[in-house]
Amino acid sequence: MAYACICHLFFVPLRPHFVNYMRVALIGYGKMGHMIEEIALSRGHEIVARIDMGDDFDLKDAEVAIEFTTPGTAKDNILRAWAQGVPVVCGTTGWKPEELKIKNYELKIEDNKTVITDETGKTMLVWSSNFSVGVNIFFELNKQLASAMKAHPQYMPSITETHHIHKLDKPSGTAKTLCEEIKNSKLKIKNYDVPIESIREGEVPGTHEVKWDSEEDTIIITHVAKGRRGFALGAVLAAEQMV
Repeated sequence: MAYACICHLFFVPLRPHFVNYMRVALIGYGKMGHMIEEIALSRGHEIVARIDMGDDFDLKDAEVAIEFTTPGTAKDNILRAWAQGVPVVCGTTGWKPEELKIKNYELKIEDNKTVITDETGKTMLVWSSNFSVGVNIFFELNKQLASAMKAHPQYMPSITETHHIHKLDKPSGTAKTLCEEIKNSKLKIKNYDVPIESIREGEVPGTHEVKWDSEEDTIIITHVAKGRRGFALGAVLAAEQMV
């Protein structure tokens, strides 16, 4: 029954190609930007702007922007998009949407995503540490397991995340989300913080492991990304919900 509930919440069906047409601006045109472009085009959308470092920031033809850049530039990119009236889907980690303090804008957390709406209720930002459908299922499993551990204080949690050597932030945003979910489970563990080990090697897209260890045994749940496609697809699906 629990599994059926998870599927209902997080298995987002792929839309057919007659979905509502979107005019998309890509802010950040590296490997993720190229993958997002490929998926958006395959779903019948149009890319009207491709903005990389040093390019003109012109979003006049865009209905929505998808932003994957760096922690140091994400906030400014979003504010510049908002100044042109364009909502943003942001997958950049290493910063917090709470840093965006705009009068009359409301921030709330929904299904592991941070959502900011303007004074009219229009969604202006959807941010997630990981847009992958599979990772969001993993988030839900993590919360359920942490909740179950309330009755078993002999188990101590830890997190290991492994990514490619080009990833700038450490620990990953996904690992931070997993950690917060465990802490929010209100475990009765005194003077214990959830340790996170960050490994950077090769071209690993992303592997996250949550381990609960006791003297008697160990419980481990793991998510292994096979590439960037899952992250890119989730971002496009989020944009489709905004337009």
